[in-house]
Amino acid sequence: MRYLLCGGGTGGHINPAIAIAHGIEKVDKDAVIEFAGTSHGMETRLVPAAGYKLNTVDVYGFRRSLSPKNIKALVKAFTSVGKAKKIIRAFKPDIVIGTGGYASWPCVKAAAKLGVRTLIQEQNAFPGVTTKKLSKFVDTVCISFDESRPRFDQSVQNKLVLTGNPVKENQFTRKNAREQLGIADDEIYVLSCGGSLGAEKVNEFCLDAMEIYKDNKKIKQIHSVGKIGWEQFSAVAEQKGLNAREGFKIQEYIYDMPLHQAAADIVISRAGAMTYSELACLGRAVIFIPSPNVAEDHQYKNAAVLKDAGAAVVFRENELNGEKLASCIIDLAENSVKRNSMAEKMRSFGKPDALDKIVNEVIKLAGK
Repeated sequence: MRYLLCGGGTGGHINPAIAIAHGIEKVDKDAVIEFAGTSHGMETRLVPAAGYKLNTVDVYGFRRSLSPKNIKALVKAFTSVGKAKKIIRAFKPDIVIGTGGYASWPCVKAAAKLGVRTLIQEQNAFPGVTTKKLSKFVDTVCISFDESRPRFDQSVQNKLVLTGNPVKENQFTRKNAREQLGIADDEIYVLSCGGSLGAEKVNEFCLDAMEIYKDNKKIKQIHSVGKIGWEQFSAVAEQKGLNAREGFKIQEYIYDMPLHQAAADIVISRAGAMTYSELACLGRAVIFIPSPNVAEDHQYKNAAVLKDAGAAVVFRENELNGEKLASCIIDLAENSVKRNSMAEKMRSFGKPDALDKIVNEVIKLAGK
């Protein structure tokens, strides 16, 4: 069968689509797969790198603030559907799969108009605008949180399927990961990062916190500064004496992230959909610092669901500082009962079979 996947703008929408494509190929050995996205998003790099052809449509996201660019985005939202129809007629997919972001809109909408089977996958607890609009036209909506259901119109409730997010299985156990990293069983290992590019506030809070408990030899920590600000914050770490502290590592990027996630007792992170999905499958005590610079504040909404369940500690950037973060880390480090309880509650949100469920829905729908 033939499959067209669309989604883009950020890795949070593209990586799930690539994971689904790989999952389809394992089940359907004769699968023909192509992608559709914009000519300016991360999909231009990630999709070809994964070995797939990328068809492009001219579409832009809406800005949250009043901007003349929203007029252009509105026009493109309509005209891009026509271009998407040409892509679909040329490729002749049996099904079109959208994984969110404004890049999903034209192809999924066009496919529905042309009578092609359609499925969309929503990564976040609170569905985005594109997903909610498309849900009225598509055949199936795969959701990652049961708490998403009330956010959809009553008319589409029968289309919703709880699957979770498609994440790669972590090949490491806590034991062998810690052995590789030289971490003793009674030591507390903290993993902290603000994303591959970095986040200024997360860097500030984490380095300030590390300075506060650097004399606590029980705590070991690795912190990823990110590409942006590496020069600045590596200098800050040196000034605070963190580089000289045995058991502390300040790096620009953590290339073997699954290894460190498996070894960690406490994780400090943004609250992107794929990040929380990976951590939920592992089951770790997590401190989320959601990014305030994302559409519809979806990172905070993701984290709030976990916070309400007692599975995570959540701080907004404007209410946090190094002292508060250090106090929270020390509390979790010293209170194994609390830490383990959070980890178990986090694990209850994990859906390690999510990819299989999504692919099953795709194959079932495409075969109709």
